Amino acid sequence: MKLFRSRPRGRDDAGQSTTSPLARAAALYHAGRYAEAEAEARAVAEARSHVRDDPYGPLAMTVAALAMGAQGRHAESLAVYDALLPVFGRIFGAEHAQTLKVRSDRAQVLSSLARHAECEAECAAVARTAARGTGPQMPDIAVAARNGLVFAVNAQGRHTEAETLAREALAAHHTSDRFALVLRLGLARSLNGQGRHEEALAEAERADGLCRALPDEDHRAETGAVELAVATALLGLGRDTEARARASAAHDACLAAFGPDHRRTVEARTLLDRMRAA
Repeated sequence: MKLFRSRPRGRDDAGQSTTSPLARAAALYHAGRYAEAEAEARAVAEARSHVRDDPYGPLAMTVAALAMGAQGRHAESLAVYDALLPVFGRIFGAEHAQTLKVRSDRAQVLSSLARHAECEAECAAVARTAARGTGPQMPDIAVAARNGLVFAVNAQGRHTEAETLAREALAAHHTSDRFALVLRLGLARSLNGQGRHEEALAEAERADGLCRALPDEDHRAETGAVELAVATALLGLGRDTEARARASAAHDACLAAFGPDHRRTVEARTLLDRMRAA
């Protein structure tokens, strides 16, 4: 999800710097330099910690939490989000875009920790709130929450329901962007879960085409996801050699990008182990 720029409520842009204090941390994160992004974000937060209700300190810690999650430190990331939520509610308000984004990002960390029912409930609540909200950031928040909902429902084995949710979200989303990519991957996951592997492979290939058309920074967080979807479909179709090659590529890419403890690295390793045991 995009890292939103913000400023204290009640101020206008007059006299404000056009460069966010978070610009470097955000750029490092989008470049996939997660350890550096975390360090930079923590430095920004520390530098502003003396200013009461300054938004940039808490916002910096959301970048740190994202970077922790990208390094596979999901429990630490969740702890940061848990501490930030009441702060965001006080500074921005319960239904402000920044607060809803923190809730959505936190919910998706819950799924990385296999707390899928909690993720489902929170993503559904955020999607509803964002759908009735106003402002340019609300549509992105709503679709990000719907993506988290699709993932959580899939993870609980309710693949037909996840398919419906993914198709509804895609029908309402008219931009070929990262959100379209992750929703297509969620749809492919739901089809694989139903044993509809030919359809899943077709969706994964559509996702692959979309991924290739996007700038690197717009799909770097999905590293390995297309290969995993393709590998799962190929395995279901009995194309074991191709499946193994794609799963191995997914694992290597995730290991390099995120480290061994990231949810997707673990998923790729589990799929490879399943193939080897067959």
